[in-house]
Amino acid sequence: MASIRIPDDLVIRGGGKGRIVLVVLDGLGGLPHPDTGLTELETARTPVLDGLARRSSLGMLIPVRHGVTPGSGPAHLALFGYDPLETVIGRGALSALGVGFELRPGDVAARLNLATLDAEGRIVDRRGGRPSDGEGRRIVELLVRTVALPGVEYFLLHEKEHRAVLVLRGPGLEADLTDTDPQRTGVPPLDATAITPGSERAARVINEFLAKARAVLREEPILSGLLARGYARFEEIPSIETRFGLTGRVLAKYPMYRGVARLVGMEIPGIPGSDEEAVGLLEAGFTDADFHFLHCKAPDARGEDGDFAGKVAAIEAADAWMGRVAALEPDVLIVTGDHSTPAAMGIHSWHPVPVLLKSRWARPTGATFGEKEARQGDLGVIESRDLMTLALAHAGRLAKFGA
Repeated sequence: MASIRIPDDLVIRGGGKGRIVLVVLDGLGGLPHPDTGLTELETARTPVLDGLARRSSLGMLIPVRHGVTPGSGPAHLALFGYDPLETVIGRGALSALGVGFELRPGDVAARLNLATLDAEGRIVDRRGGRPSDGEGRRIVELLVRTVALPGVEYFLLHEKEHRAVLVLRGPGLEADLTDTDPQRTGVPPLDATAITPGSERAARVINEFLAKARAVLREEPILSGLLARGYARFEEIPSIETRFGLTGRVLAKYPMYRGVARLVGMEIPGIPGSDEEAVGLLEAGFTDADFHFLHCKAPDARGEDGDFAGKVAAIEAADAWMGRVAALEPDVLIVTGDHSTPAAMGIHSWHPVPVLLKSRWARPTGATFGEKEARQGDLGVIESRDLMTLALAHAGRLAKFGA
């Protein structure tokens, strides 16, 4: 469990203090294009973000530690003020929370990919051709009706497109397991194996479930198998209200990001179908919470596709609605990414992420919002877990330390 780095008596609790908005442009950080020397963010036409930068403190965030490439879960926990190396929770639990499932302590959750297998059981497509939500739900409902697991209670839920979540509930379940996804095609799925003796029962149950599911799906032309990864045994952690005196709301289209926000006690006012709808939910409930987290997925998705121009376009699309966020005039507005996803690499990376923090107490230093300007900014290069401390200070929510 994460240590609380801010002494409890420094947090000013109660009403009347500043409101904070955190906008996460997922995978925002990038690498220079070889032809221009500019990153995706520096290439994008972003008049709103550049205008904010001229009134903000700028800096760079290290998501976990120098050289550590983060997953989305730990990267967001760090932005919320938790040490991601101490507060460790697998993506399965975050996905379950994100689809609204009420996990109990001791539940074991796993992420599932609906995949395409050939007649010999080899993986053809790890993501099953990225099916529609309706097709994904159809397969999940079919498995719920036909697969039984004697001796353990299980729940199977569709998440989005090819993603689903499996939750196991019962005694003697641990989550120290290997993935069944080999992360490549042309080979069969792996068996789940226990890394520690306490996880042997969970490994047997998961392998039984996957075998029964494959038998049911054998005649399906595309979604003919499942791959399991991201196991997590759920345990509660202190909320942002307990730690920082904040009530929070999450505005995110994708379930996993709602899940990590729910884990730290944020409410879900609705499920937006687009970034613009997320901004609408922010506007409608702006006075209902102290802390608003708005998530935008597109820059990360295009970065993982290796699509430099597509990521530039995704950042420009975010800039188009960012003015509505700024118009709310929160006491503290932060815009950053959870990690870098350079199109040149096509994956998450360890590179620091640009951040802007606008408040009446900011020290502006830059003319635009991009990696070069951010490296010269007032905030310097800091760890993401320290961003919450700065947000609280700029919002007038931290007392003086010492006499």
